[in-house]
Amino acid sequence: MLRTNPLFLDYLEELYNKQENKEDITLKSFEKGDRILIQNEISTKIMLIKSGITKCYFVEENDKEYIVEFLGKGEIIGEIEVIKNVSCLCSIEAMTEVSVYSMSIPYFQALIKSDLTLNNLLLDVFAERIVNTSSRASYQQLRTTEHTLSQLLDLKSKEMEISKEDMATYLGITVRSLSKALKEIKENNSEE
Repeated sequence: MLRTNPLFLDYLEELYNKQENKEDITLKSFEKGDRILIQNEISTKIMLIKSGITKCYFVEENDKEYIVEFLGKGEIIGEIEVIKNVSCLCSIEAMTEVSVYSMSIPYFQALIKSDLTLNNLLLDVFAERIVNTSSRASYQQLRTTEHTLSQLLDLKSKEMEISKEDMATYLGITVRSLSKALKEIKENNSEE
């Protein structure tokens, strides 16, 4: 539900601290609600979340939002678009104050050609995304909305504030269905 990658964060912090050209990697901050990447626009940087929480989502042709994942520290964004030379596949929005390491595209491309550690971290990220996506799809098919919602509520109580709209979007249901599921969970908890 909330993805983080401390190994990637450690790697990029080390690169940031020893870089020769201070333009290659810079620190950038975003306020809650700021869009960091916008679906269908061209990305000009590759970013790695230093702190804070974002939501990664896309908007369907019918203007319905679908939240793919919540991303936290150490998660890289914009790399697929640069590697594939395409516009942004999803939008990334800050759910809290967010600080990112922002990497220039030429620097990132040079690292891909020369840095085995970066390539291994990227392979791990891509494999993890495939596993998470397929696991989430099967999980949501096999479990009730209430079960997934209770996990989301647990995450909400510990790590971040999530609106009802975002919870419904993440679960792929309407706010009305979410309200019904919340009511059922509340009733089940009071019976126990």
